[in-house]
Amino acid sequence: MKTRKTLIPLAAATALALAGCGGGATPAPPQDDNRYGELVFEPCTLAGGVAGRSVQARCTRYEVPEDPDDAGSRRIALNIAWLPPTEDGADAADPVFFLAGGPGQSALQVWPLLDPAFAEVRRQRHVVLVDQRGTGGSNLLQCERGSLDGLDPRDTEAAFAAVVGLARECAAQVADRADPRFYTTTAAVADLEAVRRAIGAEQVNLVGASYGTRVAQHYARRHPQHVRSIVLDGVAPNDLVVGGEFARTFEDALALQAGRCRELPACAERFPQDPQAQLRQLVGRLEQAPVEVEYRDPASGESLKGRVDAGTVTGLAFMFSYMPQTAALLPLVLDEAAHGRYAPLKSLSELMARGTAQQMAVGMQWSVICAEDADRQHEAAASAEGTLLGPQVARMFFAACEAWPHGTRPDDFTAPLQSGVPALLLSGEMDPVTPPRYAERVLQGLPNGRHLVLQGQGHGTLGLGCMPRLLGQFIESADAKALDASCLASMSYVPPFTSFNGWEP
Repeated sequence: MKTRKTLIPLAAATALALAGCGGGATPAPPQDDNRYGELVFEPCTLAGGVAGRSVQARCTRYEVPEDPDDAGSRRIALNIAWLPPTEDGADAADPVFFLAGGPGQSALQVWPLLDPAFAEVRRQRHVVLVDQRGTGGSNLLQCERGSLDGLDPRDTEAAFAAVVGLARECAAQVADRADPRFYTTTAAVADLEAVRRAIGAEQVNLVGASYGTRVAQHYARRHPQHVRSIVLDGVAPNDLVVGGEFARTFEDALALQAGRCRELPACAERFPQDPQAQLRQLVGRLEQAPVEVEYRDPASGESLKGRVDAGTVTGLAFMFSYMPQTAALLPLVLDEAAHGRYAPLKSLSELMARGTAQQMAVGMQWSVICAEDADRQHEAAASAEGTLLGPQVARMFFAACEAWPHGTRPDDFTAPLQSGVPALLLSGEMDPVTPPRYAERVLQGLPNGRHLVLQGQGHGTLGLGCMPRLLGQFIESADAKALDASCLASMSYVPPFTSFNGWEP
């Protein structure tokens, strides 16, 4: 299975938890346009995402010890961006820290896509972005990994060995500048605390997305006195084996999509066969006999030739399931392939793969999941039996751990967050990796929390509908239960395309 930029959260607690730092002190606002606490920034542009969107910010680098338990260890520089309030005169003392997903995603690189979701938040508050160590500009753990395209997808042992080999090569590539054992969520929590102290903020508001939700939970547990509120979007419980349940949660999302299709006359008529059953049949056929296909390059339009196999189909289906707009294309693409027309499927697969290949720092991801999840994967293995992806997906997800140097997790790593902190939890009804039931589990330990489920939506909800306004209101009031969330009722299921021209009118 290809590495996804999904959830993949983790977290822990660090021995560098300097309890009581800054206690009782009055936070100092930024002293001028270029200084925030003791950090000096310079103007910069955050760029990334579709359509070349960019955001003006101020950036700096801040050194921390690579080993949080050894102040004399090698120093690494954290890449940090600061976005001041957009409203004149606004200068709230408690900034917002945004925690990116993955693990392996750069907060600074993903921000241009998320900035509109924080329009209301940014009116009154500073936003601080920290590239988690091993991502983006913070000693990036990314490697030249070669390709698995030539492997026979039916030969799982060969694929497993290939991933182990890639991990071994990657470890050698970074050995002169990084010790992968220290690129865990535990260390990231220590880094966030160091940045908080450096800017002089007594309290912060944490907004975590996907994997970032687990970082937020562990920071809130280790430094409760410094957390004013938390927002968790696409919630990962602390005891979740990241990657261990993908097969089951993906299956559940497919079932929801198929059920909605049957309820719509136009969809049921256009796709008389259950799309989920059709997907299984197509995968089974391609497992026995992959096909060579001529297709259009999604960028240049050039005519190319390539292979479509079972992995091509399941990979595309999994990526499409993240967003309702792409999930709506899946029944049509599957139907085309079922009738021997594979070109659209191959083109879309290439498009999705290119768009995601560089967004995750694979070395950092391995450091996290190998230290914090790999030895627990057997807990979730049984849930994958009988699914489309099967238990081998989790095995492949953790294959690199056989060769990748990794650290350990604290003894209390899987303990749920128990806190009175004001909390807003968000889920998409059809999320294929962090379904709403995960947030319900986390909510049990948050008496001042509230869980909102956006109907018909997938993974990542901060920018949808009226959520930007609700996010701003919550950060201002720190009272999730007082929010009027009735505006979310307008969110609905996106019906499947009945042709490549779009949805049925």
